[in-house]
Amino acid sequence: MKKITAKHHSAQLFMMVISLMGWSLVGYALFHLPAIEKPFELLMLLSFIFICEHYPMPFRKGNSSLTFPIVFLTYLIYGIEMTIVLYFLGVLLTTWIYRRPLRIIFFNPAQLVLSFMGAHWFQSMAMPLFSGPDISMNYISLFVFIALFYIINNLIIDIVLFLRPEKYTVAIWAEKGRGELFSFGISLVYGFLLYYLGGQNRGEVDIFSYFFFLSPLIFLAIISSTILRLRADKQRLKALFHFSSELNKSIPTKEWDKDIKLLLSDVVFYEESFLFTKDDQNHWHLTFSEGSREDLNETLQSEDFSKLEQIRSTQVFNKQDLDHAPLSRCFDKNMQVAVYAPLILDNELIGCLILTKIRTNSFVVEDVHSISTISNQLAIFLKTQMLFSEKEQRILLEERNRIAHDIHDGIAQTLAGAVMKFDSAARKIPSHPQEAQQMINDSNNTLREGLKEIRDSIYALRPHPTENLSLDLAIQKKIAEIKKSHNNGLDISFDQRGVQTRLSLLTEKVIYSITQESIQNCIKHAQASTLNILLSYQKEQIFLKIKDDGVGFSLYEAMTMAMKEPHYGILQMNEDAAKVGATLQIESSETKGTEIIVRIPKMGFEGGQIG
Repeated sequence: MKKITAKHHSAQLFMMVISLMGWSLVGYALFHLPAIEKPFELLMLLSFIFICEHYPMPFRKGNSSLTFPIVFLTYLIYGIEMTIVLYFLGVLLTTWIYRRPLRIIFFNPAQLVLSFMGAHWFQSMAMPLFSGPDISMNYISLFVFIALFYIINNLIIDIVLFLRPEKYTVAIWAEKGRGELFSFGISLVYGFLLYYLGGQNRGEVDIFSYFFFLSPLIFLAIISSTILRLRADKQRLKALFHFSSELNKSIPTKEWDKDIKLLLSDVVFYEESFLFTKDDQNHWHLTFSEGSREDLNETLQSEDFSKLEQIRSTQVFNKQDLDHAPLSRCFDKNMQVAVYAPLILDNELIGCLILTKIRTNSFVVEDVHSISTISNQLAIFLKTQMLFSEKEQRILLEERNRIAHDIHDGIAQTLAGAVMKFDSAARKIPSHPQEAQQMINDSNNTLREGLKEIRDSIYALRPHPTENLSLDLAIQKKIAEIKKSHNNGLDISFDQRGVQTRLSLLTEKVIYSITQESIQNCIKHAQASTLNILLSYQKEQIFLKIKDDGVGFSLYEAMTMAMKEPHYGILQMNEDAAKVGATLQIESSETKGTEIIVRIPKMGFEGGQIG
C-alpha cells in the first residue's frame, strides 16, 4: 500500500516538473517570436498538426502520432520559437477537445515541446563532432534530430508509466515501441524527401507546395489511426465472444469465479474488481474480489448496499465524486475511477460488477460498453447458476425420497420378515425342530440379501470417483485397480484423444459408470484377452468406444433378461446415457466380441441432464 502511494506521488511530482518546464519554455518562446509575415501558412501548419494529433495510432497506455514531419518542416522554415508555440497549441487543442484530465492537458503539450527542444539542443552540440560533404551532413543532422526527439519523448513517457502504480509490462512497452518505430520511420522518410526536394531547383515554394507535400501524411495519419482503431475494436469483440463462450462452459463448475476473473482480464484492463450478488432472500454478498482489502466480508453492512440498489445502468464515478459512490470504502485509496455495471435480468437486480483504476477518466467509452456487455452476460450466467442449483436441490430431494422409499419397501420389509420368521422358529424349536431349523436358514438367507442391499445403498451414497479426480485419471485409476485385483490375463488399454473439455459432473459420472460397467461385464462374461477403451473429445460431441475380443452375446437375450431384472447392467447404462442426451450403441456377436459406443452431444456434456 505505502509503495503504491509513494509511486503515485512520484509520478505526479515528475509530471508537475515536466509541465512547469514545458509551459515556461512556451512562455519564453512567445516573447521571442519573429514577425509573422505569412499567417495563412502558419494557420495551415497548425491545422495539420491538430489533425495528426487528433488521429493518433492507439495502443495500450497511450498513442503515437505522425505529427513530427509537419513540426520539423515548421522548424526549418520558421525556427525553434515559432515551432514550439505551434506544436504546443496543436497538442493543447487536441487534449482539450478530447476532454482529457487537467493534469494531461498540462503535461502532454509540455512533454512534446520539451522533447523537441531537447532534440534541438543536443543536435546543436553533437553535429560539430561530424564532418563531411554538406549533403551528407544534412541527412546526418536530420537522422540525429529525429532520433533524439523520439528517444527523449519516449524516455519521458517510460518514466511516467514506470512511476505510476499501474502495471507497465514488457508486452505493453513492446507494443508502444512498435507504434513509435512506425512513426519514426515515416518521419525519417518525410525528412529525407524534404531535404531531397528542397535541394532541387523547383521555383518558389508557396502554401500550395506545403499542402500537396503534407497531404499524403495527413491521409496516412487518418487511415492508420482508423485501421488500428478498427483492429482494436475487432480484438475487443473477439475477447467478448471468447468471454461469452467460455463463460457458458463454467456453468457446471464449482470454481467458476476463478474462470470469470481470468476471462474478465482479457477484455478490460483494471486494478481492482468486485462482484456483489443477491441470494434468494434478497441479501447482498461479495461473490469475489481482486483488491488489497482482505477484510471486506467482515466490514460490509446492510446499509452499504442501499445506494447500490439505486444503480440501474452502467455508471462511471471519477475522482471528484468517487467518495460518494456505493461501497467506495472497499477500494484501495489510490483508486481514482470506478465503473458500476448492474446485473439486471427481467428488470430484476441480481448483482453488480465494479471495476476500478488508479488513473481518473481512464475508462474510455469502449471500455464502458464492454463492461456493460459483460454485466449482461454475467446476469444470464448467474441466473442459470441459480436454476442449476434449484435443479440439483430438486434432484437431491428426489434421490432422498427414493432412498427412503427403497428402505421402507425393501430393506425394512426384508428385516421385518426375517424377524417374524425368527420369532416363529423360536416357538417351534421344542415341538418341530426341523421346521424351526429350516425357518432359521431361510431367515439367514433373507438377512444376507438385505445386507447386500444395504451395502449397495451405502456404495451409491459415497462420493463419485470423478468428483475427486478428473475423468481421465478416474478411469485410469479404476483400470489399475481392476488389473491388480483380477489376475485373469485381460489386457486393458485406455486411449484419450483431443483436447480435454470441461464437462458437467453428471456427464463425467455417466461416462465413468458406463466404462466401469462395461469392464465388469467383460471380466464376468466375455472371456476376452484384450479390452480397448477410447475416449475422444471432439468439437461437437464426446465419443466413447469400448471393444473386446471375447465370446460376445445375444443382444436380444440380454435385453429380455434386462426387462426381468431391473438392475441388469445394460439397462442401467441405457438409462444413464439418456440423462445427458447420449446415444448408446451395442454391437455384439458370439464370435466377434462386443463393441459399445456412446456419443454425447455438445448440449449434453455442457449442460448436464437433458430430460
